[in-house]
Amino acid sequence: MEIPGIPAPLLTALSRSGVGPVALVGGGVRDLLLHRVHNDPWRGLPDLDLVVQGRASELVKELVDALAGQLGEGVVQRCQEHGAYGTVELELNLDGQQVLLDVATARCETYPVPAENPQVSFGSMADDLARRDFSINAMALDLVSGTLLDPHGGQADLELRQLRFLHHGSVRDDPTRLVRGARYAARLGLELDGASADQAAATLAQWPWPWRQGDPPAEAPSALGTRLRMELELLLEREPWLAALGALQRWGALALLDPELQADTQWPRRLRWAVRLGLPLLVALVAGARQPLALAERLQLPHRQHRLLAQWLELRRRLVEQQLEGSPALPEHWCALLEASGCSPEAVALALACGSGPRRPLLRWLLRWRQVKAELTAADLLAAGMRQGPELGQRLRELRAERLRLERI
Repeated sequence: MEIPGIPAPLLTALSRSGVGPVALVGGGVRDLLLHRVHNDPWRGLPDLDLVVQGRASELVKELVDALAGQLGEGVVQRCQEHGAYGTVELELNLDGQQVLLDVATARCETYPVPAENPQVSFGSMADDLARRDFSINAMALDLVSGTLLDPHGGQADLELRQLRFLHHGSVRDDPTRLVRGARYAARLGLELDGASADQAAATLAQWPWPWRQGDPPAEAPSALGTRLRMELELLLEREPWLAALGALQRWGALALLDPELQADTQWPRRLRWAVRLGLPLLVALVAGARQPLALAERLQLPHRQHRLLAQWLELRRRLVEQQLEGSPALPEHWCALLEASGCSPEAVALALACGSGPRRPLLRWLLRWRQVKAELTAADLLAAGMRQGPELGQRLRELRAERLRLERI
């Protein structure tokens, strides 16, 4: 048997395994049916998920021994075991071809609390396929017999270019399945089938979790926040994000983040500007929420991104005050405003992306004014007889202001 994307030595070793049955599962099977090689979204290497109805660690030991016998030492570049159920992550070098391999013991999952991490137990191959998100990812290819296992009709859905949840509680159990669905929709040209779209709408409308929008962010399901952030990062960094976020909004799923984002029509503009200005796309998306800092906390954004949102909100407040006061809008005044404590070039860039304040002076400061220096340096003034102290700093500011007055808005 030959399978595109799976090197022959690996396939031979797997087909001769004494631990089993062993099957290729998930995206590798889906993409095989689409005549694509399933690659890791971060590294671009072939990424294969295997499920064994037995101990994953035993299969890995047998596999490593067989590959070493065929190809010699140095096959295994990295090997790491995760969790009580022995999922093993491998990076293999097969005659110069790098392959990522995840080997897992077949298991079943239950969600006693919606949106939290599931309870896991050992199970059969059928159990393992039933716990997955969409029918197109719930197929397996038996690596001994070559038989396609498709108990949920994934191949037919793939032909119809549709995404169908496996059961009526899929979104309730794990709402991030909607974000993954949007990634598939953008990458593969798929759409939610009617029943799945109805399930998404009904679940989001009922909001079955104890936490409600507006409650303290720290009380939201922590697992949900973490998984949402990770899925959104993958969507924004590795997928056609315009189409993927459009699908989420079309399905009503941006309400998972914030109802205001669901109604937002400006996010394409913000994110396009964020790309031009080198800003994190997730920050630009979160900036459209009613309470951006609360959403940042719920998603557990990195501290630097949380700080950037806080700086932008403070700058937005200052820009509104300046507009109300009607103060002169000369370059030196803009520099004083945008260089005040608590601001940063990234915050000004985010203000530009969000349309906070007049675009022209913000852009001119970002690209030119902040780089304008006084004609004389502190060393020049000291050499001319000035002493260290506040007067020196004041004189440098005056000299810089003189040069800024030559600039145009």
